[in-house]
Amino acid sequence: MPRRKAAIKREILPDPLYKSERLAKFINVVMRRGKKSVAEQIVYNALAEAMKRMKKDKHGAKKSDAGDEAEGSSSSGGSKSKPFSSKENMEVLEKALHNIRPTVEVKSRRVGGATYQVPVEVDSERGLALAMRMLVGAAKARGEKTMVLRLAAEITEAQEGRGGAVKMRDDMHRMAKANQAFAHYRW
Repeated sequence: MPRRKAAIKREILPDPLYKSERLAKFINVVMRRGKKSVAEQIVYNALAEAMKRMKKDKHGAKKSDAGDEAEGSSSSGGSKSKPFSSKENMEVLEKALHNIRPTVEVKSRRVGGATYQVPVEVDSERGLALAMRMLVGAAKARGEKTMVLRLAAEITEAQEGRGGAVKMRDDMHRMAKANQAFAHYRW
């Protein structure tokens, strides 16, 4: 929190495939060591994989066994093509982020030599940033082989209201609830 003036918000250009600023922000959260093209491929492939898993779950195991063979032969390129509409992919990500977004958090407040964990409401921008970080953090902690599979599994579970990121949000809410007695120290 700057003492002089508020930090200037940087303008983020929309991502090239879906033309979404929110997805571009998510790609930036996934990005490591400035490798944006790698992060883009991870996110795009994870969204496609998440949609594939959701379609598979909806149609059931019996129908998808025969469908997978036909689908596998038609999209042998796999990662370059976009098997589902961008609107569907974005809706899946939006719902997952909405399910992860926290409403309250605790912040440390020093009062008279003691430090209290004070529950504070989270504004929408910070909530979205926290949700993105939680989603990526929970995906990294998973056991799948590649980051694409980890992220796809975490997005799918978050969209259904379960998984590591949702647990992080619940823990944050539980901590705020436990420290409700110190809410009067809010600033």
